[in-house]
Amino acid sequence: MARILVVEDDKHLSEFVCKTLTFEHHMPEPEMNGEEALYRMLSIRYDLIVLDWELPGMAGVDVCKNFRNKGGTTPVLMLTSKGSINEKRQGLDCGADDYLTKPFHPDELCARIRALLRRAGGRMNDDILRIDDVELEPTNFRVTRAGHEVVLTRKEFSILELLMRHPGQIFSPEALLDRISSVEDEVSTALIRTHIKNIRKKLDAGGRASIVHTVHGLGYRAQAPDAVASASPE
Repeated sequence: MARILVVEDDKHLSEFVCKTLTFEHHMPEPEMNGEEALYRMLSIRYDLIVLDWELPGMAGVDVCKNFRNKGGTTPVLMLTSKGSINEKRQGLDCGADDYLTKPFHPDELCARIRALLRRAGGRMNDDILRIDDVELEPTNFRVTRAGHEVVLTRKEFSILELLMRHPGQIFSPEALLDRISSVEDEVSTALIRTHIKNIRKKLDAGGRASIVHTVHGLGYRAQAPDAVASASPE
C-alpha cells in the first residue's frame, strides 16, 4: 500500500486514476493545480507522485524541476498526452522517473507504479510480513492471525503495515499520522490512538497477546509479545 499524489486537472481522468489506484489498495490523493501540488510534494511524504504535464498554476515539468531542485526524491511518473521524443526527453530531464502517454491502459499504469515503488526501495513488494502468528500481505490487502482473517480499514492496514515493515522500530504518533492523513483531513494524534486501539481489538480478539506495543512517551512499535518486556498496551 502506497500513498500517492495524483496531480491531474482533468476531473474525470483524475477520478479514474484514483479509483484504479484504490482498487490496487493504494491511498491516492487528487490535486488539480501545479502550484498547490508542489506545496504538497514539499510538505507531505508521499511514496509516489503521478504528475500531468499541462496544469493550471504551474506546468508539470516545472513542478517536477522545482521539486528536485529543493531536494525532493519521491519517484515521479509523468502522465501526459505529449508523446514526441523531444517531449519525453524534456519530461525525463526535468526529473521524472518514468513517462506514460495518454491514452493508457490501467494495467500498464499499475505495472509502472509497482516498478517505481520497487526501485525506490521496496516500499511495496509481494513479501508476506510476519510477526508472531500475525501475517500481512501488502499486495492482497489481507491480514491473518493464526490463520484467521482479520478485517482492517484502509488506514488501520496502512499503520499496521508500516509497523510490521520495521519490527522493533518506534514510530511517534506524528509519524504515523503523517502516513495516513492528507491536507484535507482534520486530524490529530488522538486519531492515531483510536486506530491503534481498533487494530489491537481486532488482532487480539480472544485474549491473544498484542504485537502492537506502546512505548510510553515515544510512540508505538510492532514486535512479538514475548520480545518486548518493557512495552505495554495502551
